[in-house]
Amino acid sequence: MKVLTAPQSGSHNGITAGHNRFGQYLRSRSIPVNPRSGAQGLARGRLSGNSSGWRLITANQRAGWGSLGSMMTRTDALGQTYTLQANQAYVSVNSNRLLCGLAVVADAPAYSTPATIATATITTTAGTLSIAYTPTPMPAATFLAVFASPQRSAGRAFEGDFRYVLLSTAAQASPVNPLAAYSAKFGVPVIGNRIFFSLVSISLGFESAPLITSIVVTA
Repeated sequence: MKVLTAPQSGSHNGITAGHNRFGQYLRSRSIPVNPRSGAQGLARGRLSGNSSGWRLITANQRAGWGSLGSMMTRTDALGQTYTLQANQAYVSVNSNRLLCGLAVVADAPAYSTPATIATATITTTAGTLSIAYTPTPMPAATFLAVFASPQRSAGRAFEGDFRYVLLSTAAQASPVNPLAAYSAKFGVPVIGNRIFFSLVSISLGFESAPLITSIVVTA
């Protein structure tokens, strides 16, 4: 139910407040599905390990992560921008490094922002899925992370549920072919369904802003 009220998010007494492109809304609270997938387990393992690692570094190292976090911005569900706390910066950078096969770092690295994926052309049928992108090849030491939605109705225009599907090899040239990884997570693409994609470049633990696009599966 759309409402006119101050921006808010979260749940209370069975009611969840949220925000989408139409504005603020209220809905009955629902319990999220926990798929307990292998990918989910690996992601939770990275977060848990880095949370433990945070407790082992020195006060000077934590101060360095605090300075780095003040330069790292994110956008919340209400569209408001915020910066990361020291521990959030540590976990974010090192989780991305582990995803890319790199070692965890105790000292905060110099801040950098990988270039956003400029364009993406998706080709998909019931038996193929290919993403051509620029720049290509990716810059040195830079990976392409592909996040995707479950299959949706073709008429859907907004998506908020992106899940990790695939990480390219470093400096990989276009295109990337995530069909097997996508099908294992969401099933083989079905003709007439829409799939949303969020493409992010990752380098040395830092990630770019996402390029979000979608495609309707064709015959």
